Amino acid sequence: MNFANANLISSLKSNEDASVFKLNENLALVQTLDFITPVVDDPYYYGQIAAANSLSDVFAMGGEVLTALNIVGFDACNVSEEALKQIMRGGLDKVKECGGAVVGGHSIATLEMYYGLSVTGRVDPKHFWANNTAKVGDVLILTKPLGFGALSTAIKGDFCTKEQIFEAIKFMSQLNFYALTPMKELRVNACTDITGFGFLGHLSEMLNDEICFEIYADKVPILQSARDMANFGLLPEGSYKNREFVKDKVEGEFDILLCDAQTSGGLLFSVNQNDAILAVKNLKNAGYEFASIVGVVKEKFTQNLPIKIL
Repeated sequence: MNFANANLISSLKSNEDASVFKLNENLALVQTLDFITPVVDDPYYYGQIAAANSLSDVFAMGGEVLTALNIVGFDACNVSEEALKQIMRGGLDKVKECGGAVVGGHSIATLEMYYGLSVTGRVDPKHFWANNTAKVGDVLILTKPLGFGALSTAIKGDFCTKEQIFEAIKFMSQLNFYALTPMKELRVNACTDITGFGFLGHLSEMLNDEICFEIYADKVPILQSARDMANFGLLPEGSYKNREFVKDKVEGEFDILLCDAQTSGGLLFSVNQNDAILAVKNLKNAGYEFASIVGVVKEKFTQNLPIKIL
């Protein structure tokens, strides 16, 4: 199917996080949608996490959220009307937190509960962040720790303590919105968010014909609670599928949690090396306490496979 359009300025070949559609020289629309099944038992927090997850794709393009539409699959036999209200209130609060407005939505009856958003944002068409435009010499910076897939699986199995549950909620409900201002004046050459394909999966989507990546495995932030759960085999099926997907792209041994299927993970930036230290400082000051330099961008033919784990 051919979606080519002269005003569609985001790539159709690189699994971009959202579409960018140019309206004029100074304004483009950013559009995306996503929804998830419950990852925690509390309906309000589930709504917050699902909304943060949906909104993230706009922020990954460097965009500002304008409006959102609710997407709801509702199991009336197992989910009360009050719980549904709490889910949607959680989503509304997250949309309002980043300056957007919920303007409606659609619901259907389903056997499995799901909730998310269709989001419209705006961005300067000359300065949006693509995911596959990293440059040789750039530094890779990750804003949130990994491990939300393992923790979500453990929560569903009732293996987590209350403290571990709230730690997971804290990070999954944290908006990537707060990374925009700290990075605004810096040279960001590429960006993506880390969600269902895991860190290595989304990293592979950032590749282009000129580059490869070296990853400092010991610098990638991973929650200790997630390591504990992974040691018990509490990982989502998607994490194992992600490992299979990237195994032919990665040189060196790597932790399965580098493939953990995330919900509402952090942003992964490719930043000019001269701005990297300031970028980490700015991100930490903005509330991303785990923000870390996790790798560098190299010329394509300096290693056997496109991603090398150090």
